[in-house]
Amino acid sequence: MSTSSPESQTVSPVIRGAHLVGSVNLPDAETVFRTVSGHLGDRMRRIPDGEVGERFYWVQFQTARLDTMAGISRIDVPPSLLRGRFDGRPFRLDPGVSADDLEFPNLGYADAALDSYAVFERLRSEGVIPPRTRFQVSLPTPAGVVGPFIVPEDRAAIEPAYERALFGELDRILTGIPHDDLAIQWDTAVEFALLEGRMPSWFGDDVLAGVLERAERQAAAVPADVELGYHLCYGDVEEQHFVQPADAGRLADVLGGILSRAPRPVTWVHLPVPIERDDEAYFAPLAGVAVPERTELYLGLLHHEDGVEGARRRAEAAATAVTAFGVGTECGFGRGPSERTDGLLDLHTAVAAAW
Repeated sequence: MSTSSPESQTVSPVIRGAHLVGSVNLPDAETVFRTVSGHLGDRMRRIPDGEVGERFYWVQFQTARLDTMAGISRIDVPPSLLRGRFDGRPFRLDPGVSADDLEFPNLGYADAALDSYAVFERLRSEGVIPPRTRFQVSLPTPAGVVGPFIVPEDRAAIEPAYERALFGELDRILTGIPHDDLAIQWDTAVEFALLEGRMPSWFGDDVLAGVLERAERQAAAVPADVELGYHLCYGDVEEQHFVQPADAGRLADVLGGILSRAPRPVTWVHLPVPIERDDEAYFAPLAGVAVPERTELYLGLLHHEDGVEGARRRAEAAATAVTAFGVGTECGFGRGPSERTDGLLDLHTAVAAAW
């Protein structure tokens, strides 16, 4: 798609490094760290562990944790409605149970982060990982778990309880990993389903205000000496968005709101760019957002289907709205075929070095 006029002048972007959203289709954290460092070197300011193991399908593994809880149960549905590799039946509060009384189990995020950090620290001491690189932990927002897995009528009650449990996981991570080695990213996806009207909202009449109130709490939970980032996402189920954004307008609304309301500096924000959007109109809303110099903006304009040439078109269109930015894929790529991984990492390097 292209709406640029023949008179439009090509703007050369300033590319400032590369960013990995989180998931990488490799067998374990050590392989991720070695492979990413080998392909990208010092172009990465931080490296995730690839969300390997049970975390490979983002938050889906949380349902196994919810299955162990007292006070909530999966709804009954006919066996004919159970399809695929995951049990898709949502959970509801049991009769007479208050969400305030729920006790969540170990959610698994802190255990995974602490195990992976031990590997990260060893490899960095061996010179495999560049010395100033931070360890990135990607966490879902509470809505990212409550939205898909809880029945609509119980989401408002259960979200605060799940938030407390998830922030408890964050506290364990903050206690176990030196702050000057750590970067926390909040994966913000279900919020855009609510903003686009693709999921019933429990955020109140002003959905955007509800999104920003939650983002403000998420920022406040991360100490100022830990890097803080947000991945704004339109979903990635079977490598498809739940809706294709008309333009970057809602992304700009959330980006600007986070930057203005966060009680501490935001280190980076990552935004998706659909493959067909190499037009200036898609990026135009971003021109109205004042991004501080200290905040790194990453655009997910890398797609394996059209490589460097497609990324160049999208980057040049983006530069009409925001001159300087880093690059990444639209979302994590841990659910795509493993044979793509090396090529995608090389694509990050090639585009980051193209200008």
